[in-house]
Amino acid sequence: MRVRNITRRDFLMTTGVGAATMAAGGVVPSRSRQEPPANVILIMADDLGWETLDCYGGTAYRTPVLDELARTGARFNHCYSQPLCTPTRVQLMTGRYNFRNYIGFGVLKPGEQTFGHMMQDAGYATCVVGKWQLWGANDSRGMGGRGVYPDEAGFDEYCLWQVEQIGQRYADPLMCLNRREPEEVSGAYGPDVTTDYLLDFMARQEGRPIFAYYPMILPHSPFVPTPDSPEWARGDRRQPDQRFFGDMVTYMDKLIGRITQKLDELGIRENTLVIFLGDNGTNRSITSPTTQRDVTGHKGFPDDGGTRVPLIAHWPGMIPGGQVLDDLVDTTDFLPTVAAVTGARPPSGVQMDGRSFLPQLRGETGNPREWVFCDYDPDWGNFSRSRFARDQRWKLYDDGRLYDVPADLLEEQPLGPGSGGPEAAAARQRLQQVLDRLR
Repeated sequence: MRVRNITRRDFLMTTGVGAATMAAGGVVPSRSRQEPPANVILIMADDLGWETLDCYGGTAYRTPVLDELARTGARFNHCYSQPLCTPTRVQLMTGRYNFRNYIGFGVLKPGEQTFGHMMQDAGYATCVVGKWQLWGANDSRGMGGRGVYPDEAGFDEYCLWQVEQIGQRYADPLMCLNRREPEEVSGAYGPDVTTDYLLDFMARQEGRPIFAYYPMILPHSPFVPTPDSPEWARGDRRQPDQRFFGDMVTYMDKLIGRITQKLDELGIRENTLVIFLGDNGTNRSITSPTTQRDVTGHKGFPDDGGTRVPLIAHWPGMIPGGQVLDDLVDTTDFLPTVAAVTGARPPSGVQMDGRSFLPQLRGETGNPREWVFCDYDPDWGNFSRSRFARDQRWKLYDDGRLYDVPADLLEEQPLGPGSGGPEAAAARQRLQQVLDRLR
């Protein structure tokens, strides 16, 4: 496929409406104060465990924007993803566990109903920017074309890396814009390009409610300089080094700040729910100090290091500030939560697995989960299939291994049947019922 080289400004100007975010001093007038349907901005970082953020006790990286969103909104201590990116993306977008609809790494099963379709049906303007990885890139393990394009998944507009081809994601990225042929954006930084497009999309809606999904490119490896790293100005933009991981986390936080600032400029901050989470644990090469202990990422594996991710939600006037919630959440819960926030109808005719956590965001008791479930068979790398059910403390695999997770974070000492006392026995019985039911 032909790849065209283009500048960042020209790439964004080809939307046909101009890039409002590129113009100096161009503040968009506020929208009407009439009460429209709520907007939703769903942001998902790529390879970011809970331990990386200050608000979760991380001490290594600066994340002031997310820390402030957590301080003035809600933060969950027990949000669990799949251990790897595509399994999480499929689960998040469809509200269904992987054993129902996951067909292979890098693809979304054609015909699946997503939260994009749901929000289109509800009359929303829909947009996805960032990383796609659901069509099956031609240069990714022979899966080319087995999945879906973004518009087939319910998105009116998109600006994405890794649709038909992979290419570069950071310096001089290979980007795909609304079914055009992929273009190499010279001199640009991929996360900036996608964020610029999102801000322009938001500014163009003129009162139409917005659903924007931002599966971020950051801070996935390779760990390379950002535009705020001294090396970027010197032209050394692609030489990987683990020391740039911190720069990438902070730049991710900065981009989220640009989004919240745009909401302020548009006068829609108080009518917009912003949700942030990670897609899986941190890269295994990264160890991050926290106020509790050093935590090594374990992306790809089903323990806490691979599945426990941050979840922060912010909605001025609707979410009481300073909430720290211990309720369980997994990635099937986001579709029904978005539906509850907006009044959209979840997909019908298929088994949905998630439940809304909107009541908890409002400070109410709600109907919190008693367990989360994982069926993980990624068809990628050397990862083995894993299947477990867990609560905040206990975790049971389908091969009978039971762990007291707070006492054994690395899952080194499984408790066999009859060991661990009455609490362990009760947990085993309770969680086995979940495993037996979800087949």
